[in-house]
Amino acid sequence: MSATILFIVLVCFFGLVFGISHFTSKNVNNETFFTGNRRSPWYVVAFAMIGTTISGVTFISVPGEVGNSGWTYLQFLLGNFVGYWVVALVLIPLYYKLNLVSIYTYLDQRFGVRSYKTGSFFFLLSRTIGASFRMYLVAGVLQLAFFDALGIPFVVTVAIAIFMIWAYTHRAGIKTVIYTDTLQTTFLVVSVILTTILISRQLDMNFGDMVKAIDEHPFSKTFDWDWRSKTNFFKQFMAGLGIVIVMNGLDQDMMQKSLTCKSKRDAQKNLFWFSLAFILTNLLFLSLGVMLYIYAQMKGIPVPAKSDDFFPLLALSHFGTIAGVLFLLGIVSATYSSSDSALTALTTSFCIDFLNLDPKSPDSKAARKKVHIGFSVLIFLVIVLFRIINNESVVTAVFKVAGYTYGPLLGLFAFGILTKRQVKDRWVPILGILSPVITYIINSNSEAWLGGYKFGFELLLLNGMIMFTGLWLLTKKNETE
Repeated sequence: MSATILFIVLVCFFGLVFGISHFTSKNVNNETFFTGNRRSPWYVVAFAMIGTTISGVTFISVPGEVGNSGWTYLQFLLGNFVGYWVVALVLIPLYYKLNLVSIYTYLDQRFGVRSYKTGSFFFLLSRTIGASFRMYLVAGVLQLAFFDALGIPFVVTVAIAIFMIWAYTHRAGIKTVIYTDTLQTTFLVVSVILTTILISRQLDMNFGDMVKAIDEHPFSKTFDWDWRSKTNFFKQFMAGLGIVIVMNGLDQDMMQKSLTCKSKRDAQKNLFWFSLAFILTNLLFLSLGVMLYIYAQMKGIPVPAKSDDFFPLLALSHFGTIAGVLFLLGIVSATYSSSDSALTALTTSFCIDFLNLDPKSPDSKAARKKVHIGFSVLIFLVIVLFRIINNESVVTAVFKVAGYTYGPLLGLFAFGILTKRQVKDRWVPILGILSPVITYIINSNSEAWLGGYKFGFELLLLNGMIMFTGLWLLTKKNETE
């Protein structure tokens, strides 16, 4: 793709984003940044959440991973579907009843300040590393595919990318994010659909032929019943259920959008419809993945060793200019729709949970702006650090470590909701550290200790169970809530 086309696409994309930012930033106050004044239409939030959930890494990885594990990812998605309904029916009523801005305030009311700070800290740590990791991987792809040809260094690319996010979110925060994510979700979905159509046309397939080819292909195998396999149905389903509850229902990033809805009922409708749209969108990605492998087989194109390189390789080198533009729009939209909400959520959590700012107070605006800038700089520094390390296995390991920190959140919220016991609050931070460590030790030795059993996504559930058990042991004697 030529530098001119790249420049035009990016200018048009950001022109629309900043146009939305300008429109949504009119007549705002400090509370708008945190809650959107709780006036967001539920159907807009539901659609916007698709882009937030599907990051740039997902955009690249899911189609390529089809060659390794087929459609077994759908088992995980079915667990996600049920998980979103659990969040809607259990957690949303709780958050609206307590009128929360930061969902971790619940832990303060339920257990005490140290439990509260522990939960919020783990979110800040996990989301900072997670957002940085995803942007790092996608920035690396864009740098190699586009920006190296323009002579733009990686550090400058990342700095500009993060500055753009800060620029269009610093005034209206979550209100702007909801509407820019709606635009970005549209680009993301359209790019996948049109790319799939382009592939089918190049292979002289009509819609019926394409559906039949996908259905009959070996990579469309969905269910795995081998109990020792990482892609076993029950492992995948339960992990999908648990991960949604934790990484969505207990995650400030995702819940902040739902809490901008006008009422509990609207927030629940948002999640009900989003869960369905989320499944359908991922089915598009899985279908695209099968078509990519069919195309490579029929055209005699070698499949790269790394599955994450497969979609970018075909889109940028074999499908033509239109497909290249669609790929660029899709990956940029996916990256920005997940990164802008992460930056806003990190700012919100730190302001509410650690600085104790009042969202309704105009006096807290200056502090909020400083925090927003601070997290922008922090994410930039983490990405640059990943680049300096320049060892993908090390960087991936760091990201996996961040994933371990969601387990204590699952244990804390589950214990608070399912029991009426009070805990020894001062010991909770120590337990929050021990739980992931114990989980890591078990995972590292599971094959030797458990007859060849390999943990997959369900490792999160184990982590949460260890935290829950530890909290039970820390229960104050003869004392309940």
